[in-house]
Amino acid sequence: MKMSRNKARNRVAVTSATFIELLLFWLAYLVISQLSVQAAQPMVIHLAAGATGVQIQRALDLLPESGGEVVLPAGVFTVDQPIVLRRDHQTLRGAGKETILRLADGANCPVIIMGEPVNHPKHTIRYLRVSNLFIDGNRSHQQRELWRLRGEGSQLRNNGITVQNVSDSLVAQVTCARSRSGGLVTTRGVRRLTVQDLTAFDNEFDGLACYHTEDSLFTELNLHHNPGAGISLDLAFNHNVISNAVLAANDLGIFMRASRGNRFYNISIQDSRHYGVFMAHTERQTGRGWAPAPRTECVHNAFTNLIASGCGSAAFRVNDTTCTNNVIIGAKFYDDVQGGLSLARPDLVVLQ
Repeated sequence: MKMSRNKARNRVAVTSATFIELLLFWLAYLVISQLSVQAAQPMVIHLAAGATGVQIQRALDLLPESGGEVVLPAGVFTVDQPIVLRRDHQTLRGAGKETILRLADGANCPVIIMGEPVNHPKHTIRYLRVSNLFIDGNRSHQQRELWRLRGEGSQLRNNGITVQNVSDSLVAQVTCARSRSGGLVTTRGVRRLTVQDLTAFDNEFDGLACYHTEDSLFTELNLHHNPGAGISLDLAFNHNVISNAVLAANDLGIFMRASRGNRFYNISIQDSRHYGVFMAHTERQTGRGWAPAPRTECVHNAFTNLIASGCGSAAFRVNDTTCTNNVIIGAKFYDDVQGGLSLARPDLVVLQ
């Protein structure tokens, strides 16, 4: 069938118009898609070397409600008030051990607080991240352990990192040294926290201390030369995993009270001044004298591939008969002054 010249010309015109419309549609789609991708990207604020702690806090506070990231380069950053991650989806990231947050002389405060900076936080903060930092608590130039003497902050200790009422968050590739209290401390209401590649040394008390913490993971730990414990688990530390840790030259390797259903894998304890692992309950004064406080015993904890050597007392001490149903699998104890196991009653630990 033959087509007239006018009809052919009209069909070409329609085809060209349709092509242009499709092209415009796809161009608009690509622009909108790119804008959407850009809108979905979190805000990132890069600070220059030499920024103050106040400027770091201001940058965190400038992040939108959807969150974002504050990035610090290598250098020494002087901190004279806590750096607080107080809203969901906030990240503070350095460039590694060359990014040093150093507490100013006489600042007497925590270096970083993850969560609300109050005595009794009411809101749970989620999806925080702190990574690639060296935190120097400068403890020899601090005068006290508590942040404030009265009011809000008077119950917060001057740790390298304090974590409270936080969930689904991460601390990674961080060193906490020379803090006036503990290195990294979880205080209350902490769930599903991951701590990975933490080094803590020369803190006034413990390298890592955990209270009211559940369903969390602590892995790749190097905790050494702390005057207290490498790890202190003291009050409602339940259903957590600690793995791949070296605890060297602390007063105690692991101190435990009120801890239930935790799993320990591949822990090496070396040269503790006293015990490798010390389990006990908390006691309280009653009308009939001292008695165990309810639910402060250590029960249903399991240690797999535990090594304890060179301890000044026993490798593994269970101090109270309330601490039952704990399991040790594949342990190696040697060169400990008071031997391997030291039990308040022979049946408190199951060896496998």
